[in-house]
Amino acid sequence: MLVLLCVSSCKDDKKIIKQTEVIFTKEGELTFFKTTTDSTKVVIDIEIANTEYETQTGLMYRSSMQNNQGMLFVFDDVRERSFYMKNTKIPLDLIFISDNKTIVSFQKNAKPFDESSLSSNAPAKYVLEVNAGLVNTWKLSVGDSISYTK
Repeated sequence: MLVLLCVSSCKDDKKIIKQTEVIFTKEGELTFFKTTTDSTKVVIDIEIANTEYETQTGLMYRSSMQNNQGMLFVFDDVRERSFYMKNTKIPLDLIFISDNKTIVSFQKNAKPFDESSLSSNAPAKYVLEVNAGLVNTWKLSVGDSISYTK
């Protein structure tokens, strides 16, 4: 009888776990420059990931991001980078950038929740994540450069 009351009591004590939406926090602006003309191509708002926690979490658990927003990962060293889309709900373009702020490669249309390795295939100090399709929309090319301000 006592066990039955406990089971009944436990059933009534349901916990509802609700995940909090992570929202974009503007921490700076990033500008793309075309290599051929050195003219400004696009300016976007950026959130900066530069701590270990921020670089490990990235854009995970977010439901959306505006087309004028991105997340810039800033690393202490320059080396080949690999990312994956674990727990990432939105498709992304990854832009890999050297220490002299020149684009070295892309991984376009990264699929949500895909845990495949997405490599820079070249040394990179920075990685910028933007909504999938924007690399093509903005007509970015390897060799184009960036600058950013905090």
